[in-house]
Amino acid sequence: MLRLAVASRAETFERMQDPLAQRGINAFHLRPKERAIPVTGPEPAPIHEELPDGGADVGFVYPSRLMEGGALNARLKLPWVNGREAVLRSRNKAGSLARLDEAGVPVPETTMVSNPVADSTAIEAAARFSYPVVVKPNSTTRGIGVAKASDPDSLSGVVDYLDLVHDYRATGDKAYLIQEYLPDARDYRAMVINGTFVGAVERRLPENALAEGRWKHNVHRGAEATGVDLPDRAQRLAERAAEALEIEYLGVDLLETDDGFQVNETNARPTIDEETKYEPGFYDSLAESIRQTAHSERD
Repeated sequence: MLRLAVASRAETFERMQDPLAQRGINAFHLRPKERAIPVTGPEPAPIHEELPDGGADVGFVYPSRLMEGGALNARLKLPWVNGREAVLRSRNKAGSLARLDEAGVPVPETTMVSNPVADSTAIEAAARFSYPVVVKPNSTTRGIGVAKASDPDSLSGVVDYLDLVHDYRATGDKAYLIQEYLPDARDYRAMVINGTFVGAVERRLPENALAEGRWKHNVHRGAEATGVDLPDRAQRLAERAAEALEIEYLGVDLLETDDGFQVNETNARPTIDEETKYEPGFYDSLAESIRQTAHSERD
């Protein structure tokens, strides 16, 4: 069997193990963080003890902690489904949006602010939009740090909060985005593997959360994910986004309004949902992508 090192122990790993085993791929967890990683010596112990007989053939999605990933990768020399550059490209929200916009992919109007700046700079940057506006850190995931500002004063308050976070944490990326707010937009996560749409879920908040005024549709913030059949135009849009970013395995966040679909964000380390929420051939496509990555390094 092909040996797949998965750099995550979350839902994705638990859900992929059996379907991939049925397709001749042994998925095992390779822990990249909260541990000691020997970086010198003839054997990569204790990492070696975690590997199946014969080691690993391919890795699944470069670790989110890039420094640890660099140490592990130097020791194990693995090809990755979504390597370091793919993860970095998607994590940089502003860079991804700029690249998508350049490729003609519709995205929300957005300005990047390289913090720290004066309040006046942020307020001037927001002047191109109508309030409310969305403010989000450039490199976070799962909706962390995302806020809605209804006027210049609340925008300054959000910026103050970001300043405090950047002052007291070793934050590598201090930039944030000011983005147009799309009220009542429907939120979808589409999955693309090797350029082909393979399924999607709609993320929706429960009615009680909406009644409380909540608006962020991240599953990790309480939204529910339901499998949906996206129209062809939305499927093609997700495929265009993956092509523009040159990422083989990609979650594409789509917002739908009366004016159509836009790509809001992308994720090169997307969580895999239950198999029933995707197209029937989802794991066939994923297994083929894993094999292609493994064999491309051997050829």
